[in-house]
Amino acid sequence: MTLKVDIRKLSFINEMAKVGTNGVADNLSKLTGEDARMEVTKTNFIDVDDIQSQLDAGKRVGVRVRLLDEPHGHILVLFPESSAKKITALMLRDVVDDMGNVSGKMARSAVEEMGNMMASGFIDGWADVLGRAIDTAAPQLVYAPAGDIVVRTAGLGGDDLALFFDSNLTVPSYQIEAEIYAFPDLEEFVSMVNEIEPQPA
Repeated sequence: MTLKVDIRKLSFINEMAKVGTNGVADNLSKLTGEDARMEVTKTNFIDVDDIQSQLDAGKRVGVRVRLLDEPHGHILVLFPESSAKKITALMLRDVVDDMGNVSGKMARSAVEEMGNMMASGFIDGWADVLGRAIDTAAPQLVYAPAGDIVVRTAGLGGDDLALFFDSNLTVPSYQIEAEIYAFPDLEEFVSMVNEIEPQPA
């Protein structure tokens, strides 16, 4: 099977990124009652061997979600530690008056819930574009330097390339940074993209 994408279909990859992040923003808007926005600033295929050199050494916390249906693989949603603290405040604002009393377990749970919510919105967007349901396994919390998480996740699928979405997430009362990486089975992913019929203008 070829990994060549029909050049007429390249726009679908950007469309999938856009639809996926719109799903993230919709879920966050429902959670916060504010107009959340998530914009993809760059979409590209990146060589797994080059990932670590392109990421800063800072630690990330987030979730890894395994896709149980085509295009299989994993979705990673990662937050810098500073954003993780804001997420904890956001998720627990109606439960806890003093954030200083929040335990590590509660903070991890809050970040896991947010990451899963974002991953679900993203995957639902993909499912809409592809015209099929995509079921997922339970999210797995991850915490390590960004490069380590990304390389380890890429190794689970055995592909040399990953889809990288550089994105900006804005919730008016909270400035949260997030990174989304997609590690679909590339043969399945390319086959599915090539099967998409362009809509008439």
